[in-house]
Amino acid sequence: MAARPNYGYRKTIRIDEFGDDGKPAGQFLLVTEVTRAANGQVISKVVQKPQSTLHYFNLETEDVKELDRIPAFPLTSSQLAKYDLKYIGEEQVDEIDCYIFKVKPKVLDRTHAYLDGLVWVDTKYLEVVKTYGRWVNELGDVRSATLPFTLFETYRENVDGKYWFPNYERSDDTLHLKDVSVPVRLVIKWTDFKPLPAMAAAPAATPPSAPATTQTPTKPPQ
Repeated sequence: MAARPNYGYRKTIRIDEFGDDGKPAGQFLLVTEVTRAANGQVISKVVQKPQSTLHYFNLETEDVKELDRIPAFPLTSSQLAKYDLKYIGEEQVDEIDCYIFKVKPKVLDRTHAYLDGLVWVDTKYLEVVKTYGRWVNELGDVRSATLPFTLFETYRENVDGKYWFPNYERSDDTLHLKDVSVPVRLVIKWTDFKPLPAMAAAPAATPPSAPATTQTPTKPPQ
């Protein structure tokens, strides 16, 4: 988790509407890139203008950015004591042997989101490889104000042989409108992980020039 801010990546967000025949009927697509600006600040910029053929609701870039409220890293070392964990079995995820744990927050508050669901943990290195569930706080499900998605399935990718970063997330739900209910799907992909360039060191301050003097300089001590 601490290493994630030091990496740039491309993020593709796709939202599909489905018709009565189960086939895609409309789509929203947004591509952003996380990089470091000239002033050293890590920024997210749009690299592909949002495209939309959705029929039942209009989305703006700001609406989709609300998905950032969903945490990327459950069960970090600092959070582990806040969960009840129950071992329920083993399973392979992309040919990786994993333990499966059911996780549930012990206590909820209003300021933090906690995972209520399942985690798949690599049996060898004890790294989280996959999660499935909902994010909750004291007020209920943590979700976007304009999107219906509440259950998220998230896979991770090993980066540089030492970090496991989310690289694929999916959620299926239904958008309930006045006269129709529309099946919708969210897919988020993170690609092109690369270390961000180090911040340039600030140039050293140039000391002010000594004022002109007619006195003989003091001889330095031997």
